[in-house]
Amino acid sequence: MPIDVTTIGFTQSTAADFFGRIRQAGVKRVVDIRLHNTSQLAGFAKAVDLPYFLKELCGADYVHQPLLAPTEDILTSFKKEKGDWNTLRHRFMNLMAERRIETRLEPSSFAGSCLLCSEAQPHQCHRELVCEYLDGKWGGKLTVRHL
Repeated sequence: MPIDVTTIGFTQSTAADFFGRIRQAGVKRVVDIRLHNTSQLAGFAKAVDLPYFLKELCGADYVHQPLLAPTEDILTSFKKEKGDWNTLRHRFMNLMAERRIETRLEPSSFAGSCLLCSEAQPHQCHRELVCEYLDGKWGGKLTVRHL
């Protein structure tokens, strides 16, 4: 049985658009896969406020899951040092394999969930890699839609 999961990024989005997309998609739980979820740049998506907004505006729960985030080293080499996407992809896929995330999470826990990261688009964002990796390990059970 397929498991429907969505993904979303908050940059280049207004709060109304961001929460509207989550509500319209019927998301039951937002899984924050950012390493740092308290940045000043996060605005309405800061961890201190996000659970409240999600519950009140969307009826959705919130969980921070740093197990699904790249390390500081991987992020720094890509963002601050203008690294290559293929290098980040390779390093992060290896990290997920080392962490054995597919054995530490249940596929059913992703049903009705939305993976949250900062990037506006899923391409060249680690949320797409998380979905690709887990879908491969879980035998193609995930049906992924990017909001």
